[in-house]
Amino acid sequence: MSAGKPRDPKTKDKAAVMNWIRRNSPTREELLASRFVKPFSHRVSHSHLWRFTRTSVPRGTALGLFVGIFFLIPGVQILGVALLALPFRANIPIGAAMTFLSNPVTTPFIIIASVWLGDWLFGLHANSATFSAMIEHGASAGEWVRWVFSDAAPAMLAGLFVISVVSALVGYILASIFWDNWIRLRWRRKLARARDQRHEASTSDTSAG
Repeated sequence: MSAGKPRDPKTKDKAAVMNWIRRNSPTREELLASRFVKPFSHRVSHSHLWRFTRTSVPRGTALGLFVGIFFLIPGVQILGVALLALPFRANIPIGAAMTFLSNPVTTPFIIIASVWLGDWLFGLHANSATFSAMIEHGASAGEWVRWVFSDAAPAMLAGLFVISVVSALVGYILASIFWDNWIRLRWRRKLARARDQRHEASTSDTSAG
């Protein structure tokens, strides 16, 4: 591409996504040094688990979303992705990055949605009156934890499973589309650069002649 040609907005968007993934993905050294993963480092050090390919990226996305949503404990999330990446041949950096979508900001909404979905789909009736009362009187973190792991537990687990599976499927499809478009875009840019170089070379030859 010529130097003065504006950059395609689609290129900027895809580059921004890739930059976000790189920022949030642990390096191989960082992951292997983690106290959660270190005992299993021999399982996650295989080079193919760190390659970005057409199959490993969507699998890593799906695995990271499922583990990140269903297992809401940070250390368990990273360990789960690392251990499951081998049998599923998934990309570990992508999977680890996806787990960050469940964080202290999003986790309360995920739990509320899971409890509601478990109630609605399976009739696992959490006590919604208790839920409303706890909101009204400003329940403490300890009260919320006790409620989640007693009255709301069956509905929450069922809802978490459904949300995790659906998110993983959607993530797999979107990642496949994104990766195909990303590769196609890179090839177009390479071809465009090659055309520009040939054009510049022919222009130079004409000028010299």
